[in-house]
Amino acid sequence: MVVASSEIDIASYIDHALLSPTAIAPEIEQYCQQADQYGFPTVCVYPCAVHQAVELLKGKRPQVSVVIGFPTGATTSAVKLHEAQEAAENGATELDVMINLGWLKEGRSEAIYQEIAAICEETGQTVKAILETNLLTDTEKRLAAEICMDAGAAYLKTSSGWFGGATVADVRYLKQISKGRVGIKAAGGIRTLEQALALIQAGATRLGTSRGVDLVREQATGNRQQAIGRSQNYLPPPPLSPSPTPPPSPSSPLSP
Repeated sequence: MVVASSEIDIASYIDHALLSPTAIAPEIEQYCQQADQYGFPTVCVYPCAVHQAVELLKGKRPQVSVVIGFPTGATTSAVKLHEAQEAAENGATELDVMINLGWLKEGRSEAIYQEIAAICEETGQTVKAILETNLLTDTEKRLAAEICMDAGAAYLKTSSGWFGGATVADVRYLKQISKGRVGIKAAGGIRTLEQALALIQAGATRLGTSRGVDLVREQATGNRQQAIGRSQNYLPPPPLSPSPTPPPSPSSPLSP
């Protein structure tokens, strides 16, 4: 059973993602304004947009998140580290880093560990390791999660959204593996409030989506409809019946 919409603040989970390769400056400005208006934790952008997003959000609550090695993770460790350092220097406080999936499948665990650890240590920022769970076996998911947690990642992120989206089963599995050590970010294909709530119930602590505004509005509409329904179904208690008037007591006999 999915948790009731009114029990959570969906906005507090949203990384407001603008990761279209054709995104332009006015769209970045719009996303930053929306993040501030709706109270999203972050706006998630490409490295080239970090400076603009940071300037737009200066002095405001939302932070700037940036994707690194995105979307394939197949750049060299030196390139990823430089990309992460530059983004941090420009004001990004959260780094969504795509791991090298080829290395994972080759069994090069130490190389993945060193890459993620270097980014964590050199930038000092929050790192979300993107595992691309749709391309992995359960054994590979577990191995990737353990490597990234040991390397210092603060979140395990299901996917980039380019090779399939987040699933309830994968979020639940990552939660089971992590045992509360890190946060879980579900990303990719989150388009409805029902999906979002199911992922949160499964263990997601962040949601990466470009539909954050739609989700908030859908929740607000649902809450209003629930309130209207409750008011329409409300039956006032019946009026209290007046207390019966007691019969007059007999007059006392006159004294002789």
